[in-house]
Amino acid sequence: MENLQLYVDQRFLSPYALSAFVVLHEKGLPFACHGVDLDAGDNLLPDYANASLTARVPLLVDGDFRLSESSAIAEYLEARYPAPAYAAVYPQDEQQRARARQVQAWLRSDLLPLREQRNTEVVFLRPVSTPLDEAGQRAAAKLIRVAEACLADGAANLFGDWCIADTDLAVMLLRLVNNGDAVPDRLADYARRQWQRPSVQAWLARQPAQG
Repeated sequence: MENLQLYVDQRFLSPYALSAFVVLHEKGLPFACHGVDLDAGDNLLPDYANASLTARVPLLVDGDFRLSESSAIAEYLEARYPAPAYAAVYPQDEQQRARARQVQAWLRSDLLPLREQRNTEVVFLRPVSTPLDEAGQRAAAKLIRVAEACLADGAANLFGDWCIADTDLAVMLLRLVNNGDAVPDRLADYARRQWQRPSVQAWLARQPAQG
């Protein structure tokens, strides 16, 4: 555990790096955090690219083991540092855990028009003035439909106790919420509550001043 290291984008704008960072914080695992200059292409340098395989962030280093892709990192840490000795980041119920992983996989593989038209600068820095086009509107409607189906009325989290899928879903919803796009109040409130979680705030505190 003493050797845990996490490589993230040096501007702290990647939602996937955020997800891995939150998992480490929630589990109470000490780790060193290193910034990678994606604009300069440092992730493409041979040493980093070979270590990560995918030449992307985040990258977790656990001793001699290296792993990239945020959902793989979350699942690895959950298995290697399990509850009750460490805080759980996935539901303990098998079906709920499978659903949480489904939500994570879907958020990473779908909704491309929304991710393009409401990039993560909208979440972390400032809104944009361009309205969503037809494809973006369809993606937003799909996000809202799925989120409403997954989040029970009056629920603070997706599956009772918090899990990492809550942070991932909140980031996607905040692409709309922070830009002033229409989002049902209960989903907007849910996303804002998730954003106040100490592990997320620890990430935000590391962001450099943006010019």
